Amino acid sequence: MQILPLQGFPDFNLYSTPLLILGLQGAILCVLLYRRYLQKQVLPDLLLAGILFILCYHRTTYTLGFMSWYDTFRNTKINYFLVSMDLLMAPLIFFYVKSVVTPGFRLTKRHFWHFVPWLLFFAAKMVIYMYDVQQPGFDEKQNGYLVENFQWPYLNPLVTYFSVAQMLLYLAFSFQLYNAYKKEIQQFFSNTEKKELNWIRNFLLVYTFIFVYGLVQMFVDEYIVKMSWIQKWWIQFFSAIALLYFGVKGYFTDFDFLKTFEKPERKPQNLSVAAPADVNEKLLEQKKEINSLFQEEKIFLDPELNLTQLSEKTELNRAEVSEIINMGFGKNFNDFVNQFRIEEFKRRLGGGDHQQFSLVGLAFECGFNSKATFNRVFKKEVKLTPTEYLNTLKKKGLK
Repeated sequence: MQILPLQGFPDFNLYSTPLLILGLQGAILCVLLYRRYLQKQVLPDLLLAGILFILCYHRTTYTLGFMSWYDTFRNTKINYFLVSMDLLMAPLIFFYVKSVVTPGFRLTKRHFWHFVPWLLFFAAKMVIYMYDVQQPGFDEKQNGYLVENFQWPYLNPLVTYFSVAQMLLYLAFSFQLYNAYKKEIQQFFSNTEKKELNWIRNFLLVYTFIFVYGLVQMFVDEYIVKMSWIQKWWIQFFSAIALLYFGVKGYFTDFDFLKTFEKPERKPQNLSVAAPADVNEKLLEQKKEINSLFQEEKIFLDPELNLTQLSEKTELNRAEVSEIINMGFGKNFNDFVNQFRIEEFKRRLGGGDHQQFSLVGLAFECGFNSKATFNRVFKKEVKLTPTEYLNTLKKKGLK
């Protein structure tokens, strides 16, 4: 195969340079995540590294195109080897979210069935290449017979429709996982704001935006007006920015608190009003014991208090403690603990402690670790803001 001399490649211009710079930065973050995975064996790092790699890889065609690769090497065969990985992206996103929000999650052999569609597509691409490379005149043109007569008209549309349906399904499952996690942490942590993993929510929202933008672009290009390569550049640019954002946030977000997180267990019993007398009596005793821990020992002052710590103090399992709080007190663990913190705040406010602390400082003394959480919980419990409540006390004669 004759290689033409360089005529315009590499052309660093307004379109190629941003994609190249962002792509290289994303590649560096990909390597850092993979290196950390090798050191610490943290599965989310490996999965996010895979996502970043695909995002970098998918920018290759447009980056090289705007750098004049295709104009310089008219008979290039690079597109035979730039195999789309859309069929890998959907399950990777789902497993990344699952590995973060599900303690102890591990990939097993059965999970690899999710990647079979891409393996079949890859095999088809290799068959296409092996056939085309044997055809006369293959070196004289960019695309061979099967690419033009099978891949473009039949295989690509099939893969596109399948990958769109697949992505919709996996994104729905990923959002479902995240929403379930947000509910579960209310049953385990007493302070949840820093544990809500807004990064995962933002990750899903940003990727959904890119996905929907791509669908709109594909529809416009196919059914309304043929878009130019420059018009299609924007989604490549947005994807490259998202690549950098995913890499930075994913690398620097601390997931260490999840080591203590344990999902709620199946409830061992059903404590209800209609339960036998001995069960109700046992429930009252257990409620009294828990109340004692909060009112006398004030364990709620620990901002990192969680369900496991409470179960150890009561010598009951986590499922039993969760059931007692949910059914006996009519609250989830988070709301139950925070009501004691609010009452402690009100008591200390009435005792004049606000003269020594700011309202936020006093809230932190009572077990909160976030101003936003404190304000939200206080307004929910008292129906007033902390400042409004303090003003009502002053009107009643508080100094």
